[in-house]
Amino acid sequence: MADVAQRANVSLMTVSRAIRGVEGISEQKRVEILKIARQLKYVPNSAARSLAVANSNLIGISLPTFAGEVFADILNGMRRTFDSAGYSSVIDTTEYNPEAELDWVRRLLSWKPAAIILTGIDHHPEVRDALRSAPIPVLEIWDQADDPIDVCVGIDHRAAGRVIGQHARDCGYEKPSFVSAPRGHDVRADARLQGIRDVFEGVDVLTRRPELSDAFSTGFEGTRDLIFAAKPDVIFFLNDHMAFGGLMACQMAGASVPDDVGIVGFNGLDITGVLPIRLTTVRTPRRLMGITGARNLLARINGVTVQRSTILPIEFCPGETTRSK
Repeated sequence: MADVAQRANVSLMTVSRAIRGVEGISEQKRVEILKIARQLKYVPNSAARSLAVANSNLIGISLPTFAGEVFADILNGMRRTFDSAGYSSVIDTTEYNPEAELDWVRRLLSWKPAAIILTGIDHHPEVRDALRSAPIPVLEIWDQADDPIDVCVGIDHRAAGRVIGQHARDCGYEKPSFVSAPRGHDVRADARLQGIRDVFEGVDVLTRRPELSDAFSTGFEGTRDLIFAAKPDVIFFLNDHMAFGGLMACQMAGASVPDDVGIVGFNGLDITGVLPIRLTTVRTPRRLMGITGARNLLARINGVTVQRSTILPIEFCPGETTRSK
């Protein structure tokens, strides 16, 4: 704090007021002080004193959302592993907002936790800098990178896109399309789209990115638009819930699945067990991912060297929503 005060040419009390957000300081000066604090990587240890006394067994977890089964399954695998090892967890969601993740990381660091878990490998630049400077283990889950912040456990989403793209191509589909979230909202889905494009090289993969509501409605609206405007012969979806919405849109439009339009989901969610026809999808090892990630992180906490990047296998599940090869 003294270094921040010296750089900003203010008193220690002024720095304290700026960081705590209390009155008695102009907004312009507050912004200047907070910027200097970030540059000096100063993290105040005052945001959660009640947690700081027990920080040696606290693990902070950042998830994009609580909606759906994907992150719930990953979290279930992690928390059971942490509970059995005597660690507690505190969780926040970012709604895919990098600034929200950055704020969460700053709060976590002020509590001095045993470790931090982030979803994915794409973060605000300050997140990577702050965590690589912090003396605590970090796990990135659900994606893979050759150069993670510390360790990561996930799947190769671009390779998964190539798997489903190759299946569609082998089934004779020639006009692929993709229904997903708005651009940049889910970088893992964007990586799968790139994998599909790798397979359909030279072919324009049509995309629809409706404004997000619930996944079923997003899939329905994106599919309805594609069927009437672009007439693709196969549609890939961000997840199985969107694929279900797509199936309903095809049914209402009188489009035969899989002959007129093929439908391909992702994740192998529970809904696939109650659909009238078996969905072509990819089953992701979500609970195993949580367990593996938690075990690797516990090893890091205890000073054990583990593999920096762990890629788990996916399972392709051909169904009745795509043609036979």
